[in-house]
Amino acid sequence: MQNPLYPIFLKLHELQLLIVGAGEVGYEKLSFILKSSPDANITIVAPWVSDEIIELLAKGNYKVQIWNRAFKASDVEGKDLVIAATNIKELNHKIRDAAKAKNKLVNVADTPSLCDFYLGSIVTRGNLKVAISTNGKSPTFAKRFRQVLEEVLPNDVEQLLGNLHAIRDTLKGNFTAKVRQLNDLTASLLQQEKTENLN
Repeated sequence: MQNPLYPIFLKLHELQLLIVGAGEVGYEKLSFILKSSPDANITIVAPWVSDEIIELLAKGNYKVQIWNRAFKASDVEGKDLVIAATNIKELNHKIRDAAKAKNKLVNVADTPSLCDFYLGSIVTRGNLKVAISTNGKSPTFAKRFRQVLEEVLPNDVEQLLGNLHAIRDTLKGNFTAKVRQLNDLTASLLQQEKTENLN
């Protein structure tokens, strides 16, 4: 079976994200998002907020506001993305229905069939960001694969990206010609990696 998902990278600092729930599930979603996008604009709605979330928010200057109350359908208004992160199935369905009624993209924790998008595992090395998805089948595998990539990707990738960016700015010709030149230039990187693995 082919994975039909199309990966995109969102500028969460330019969007409005709503997370409903501030317990264990909410903490997992929030910490994952802030690790990758610390400037994300996030509103949390929950009648109770876990100590873990309070401690997490105290560690940084995040753009997170908390509404200490129960969820209302009108909370989705003005939001671009909605995450239902409670452990109450009926409430998660209510959140999804409210989001879909206003044409919002929604993620329902631990319920892939109700999700418009998934939060995959992410590896970051400066400007390089790799997202991993198993189409909702096994977040555990995605986590382990992330750990493998974190071990094999060198920490100086950022310098390499900077050098390639500088080279790209000096290339002449149309788009096709520039792509061909960059492909020729970076092909040696793969050959070098294969040689090192054989040694």
